Amino acid sequence: MPARPSPTHIARAEAKRLAVAINDFRHQLVQNKEQLTEVVETMAPGLMDLPGLGPITAAQVIVSYSHHGRVRSEAAFAALAGVSPIPASSGNNLRYRLNRHGDRQLDRALHTIAITRMMLDPATKAYVERRTTEGKSTREIRRSHSSRVVPNIVCATGRLSTTSSTSTSSTAPCAWSSWTPSSAQRSPCAQR
Repeated sequence: MPARPSPTHIARAEAKRLAVAINDFRHQLVQNKEQLTEVVETMAPGLMDLPGLGPITAAQVIVSYSHHGRVRSEAAFAALAGVSPIPASSGNNLRYRLNRHGDRQLDRALHTIAITRMMLDPATKAYVERRTTEGKSTREIRRSHSSRVVPNIVCATGRLSTTSSTSTSSTAPCAWSSWTPSSAQRSPCAQR
């Protein structure tokens, strides 16, 4: 009768097998990220140049945006993402809540973009500091910032199918530096 392997040998062999598998998956993830970056750059050049957008969030934005004509304005994109503001005031307290409907994956991507910008982007850090001094909670600031991300993304995704065009205005940088849900101005991107 052959000797049974000890539990230590079994555990060591399993740990070795798992370490090799983790290493293989890590290499696959790096390759997938490189391929996804190429696809995103081909479909929407400059989209990943916006602060807070990486290949995964940019790909989700492209998938949700789908095609020209689906999103007519920033408001339509915000509604599609479920970040359009809905009045939720009571008494003397004026506030907005975000729409609970819409594309949840796009909403998650916008949330990730907003969180990344809040941690790394100097302009967003200044916005967060200003809103904090106004007495807003971190949750309210994050919600309002998710809505502020929309115009820049709409400007960038508006150039999706114009990549083969020779027009220079289609590749111009987005003219929006800041946006609030209550602004009633038309987007400079909509005028292009």
